[in-house]
Amino acid sequence: MADNPFDLTGKVACVTGANTGIGQGIAVALARAGADVALVARRDPADTVAMIEDAGRKAAVIMADLSSIEPCERIVSETVEALGGFDILVNNAGIIRRNDALDFTEDDWDTVIDTNLKVLFFLSQAAGLHMAGHGGGSIINIASMLTFQGGIRVASYTASKSGVGGLTKLLANEWAAKGITVNAIAPGYIATNNTAALQADADRNRQILERIPAGRWGEPGDLGGAAVFLASDAARYVQGHILAVDGGWLAR
Repeated sequence: MADNPFDLTGKVACVTGANTGIGQGIAVALARAGADVALVARRDPADTVAMIEDAGRKAAVIMADLSSIEPCERIVSETVEALGGFDILVNNAGIIRRNDALDFTEDDWDTVIDTNLKVLFFLSQAAGLHMAGHGGGSIINIASMLTFQGGIRVASYTASKSGVGGLTKLLANEWAAKGITVNAIAPGYIATNNTAALQADADRNRQILERIPAGRWGEPGDLGGAAVFLASDAARYVQGHILAVDGGWLAR
């Protein structure tokens, strides 16, 4: 093991949904640990690029719509072409639809499942094919508190994140012997665009804060250390684990 097992110098990471929020926080943390980073986004992630370059690392932008599996193989090939490798995949991109289960539509179901679960699997597959032929790598999926709990009014999101937990374990089982670590981070309540409606709801916001031992919403940067750990040699014997970064929510 290296003198600093958390050092990612010489590694190439790819982070989906990297223009804001959790994806941006993780991408910047990986860059500060030494990795060059490919940013997959539907909108120009100019701010994230600037932060990575300020950290002294290279950034590549891959514009892609992850509502279908069409761009999965291209994301891997363009990352390799732009940055010279593909060592770390962070499956962060995700969407949420809110409605009572009695009123949930097929579109609300399919749209979320396709982005959060189907595309995550096939992008992992494309990355895994590359990693298996190049000495291994690390895949980090972004799960959720709803990987462990049911939630309310988010049927397809809960189903997708429960599926992410299961896929994380399955891929770890299949790929550990190929030198690929597969783990997940389960963020608690993080202040992002996806949680804006909850933050704006005074009653729900109060209920959430009362449940979090840390007494505050998380920030995207709070997930950076967990991502660096799981991407690094320090976690080379960690497989199929779902690491909660939640301010103590699950411990309550």
